[in-house]
Amino acid sequence: MNIRSIKLVFFSPTETTARIVTQIAQGIDPDIISRIDLTPPSARNQDSAQMHDELAVIGTPVYAGRVPPEALRRLRLIKGSNTPAAVVVVYGNRDYEDALLELRDIAAEQGFRPMACGAFIGEHSYSCEATPIATGRPDGLDMEKAQRFGEAIRDKVNRVNTIGGMPALQVPGNFPYKKWVERPEMAPVTDESLCTLCAECVAACPAAAITVEHSVVTSKNECIHCSACIKKCPTGARNWESAWIDQIRKWLTENCRQRKEPQMYL
Repeated sequence: MNIRSIKLVFFSPTETTARIVTQIAQGIDPDIISRIDLTPPSARNQDSAQMHDELAVIGTPVYAGRVPPEALRRLRLIKGSNTPAAVVVVYGNRDYEDALLELRDIAAEQGFRPMACGAFIGEHSYSCEATPIATGRPDGLDMEKAQRFGEAIRDKVNRVNTIGGMPALQVPGNFPYKKWVERPEMAPVTDESLCTLCAECVAACPAAAITVEHSVVTSKNECIHCSACIKKCPTGARNWESAWIDQIRKWLTENCRQRKEPQMYL
């Protein structure tokens, strides 16, 4: 088989997952690369998309060892038709646990044929200056490995005559998947002395949880805790003020300092 066209399908609030899947696509080196970005709130209401003859590269971040529920809902709008796929999760240097298995299973349920899987590391969404967690990742080494992963995917596809002849790909993880951790109802807060009401946080929020008029208002019920508004605020006005998150940050910085490397399954 020859790969002429790739479609990148991703949910990426802080753009980390998007960077990884894009680099993988560069390694595959097709004639055509197109994108289905499931991150904006508008993706919740888009028409179902059907894929046929192209290769899909499907990516999501990992939230507490699982595929984020919001990503899962949006992925169910994308249908394959025995379409070959590489599935990728990106986690914050702790553990991806059941997320890669779950994403592989979701892709298969949607009509894709997962033939490559990868787990890459990105800066944790709760990372900050006081408690850095995988800061600056993916870095140059990560991106080099992502490109080589793409090259290996290309070589694998070129070796097979039909996708239907490939055995099911085995990846780490447990089923039933781990239970979701109950999180407090909360959202980032705004330091009004730093806020310029630029509305960059509104544009960054994948859940449409933020509005800006005379001040910034964030719905705690709608917030998915992705920290995109914090990462993209140009003045540093957005932050977490949560004892629960402070405790998580402290644990991560104490227990997840050792650098983890991408894992790839072909």
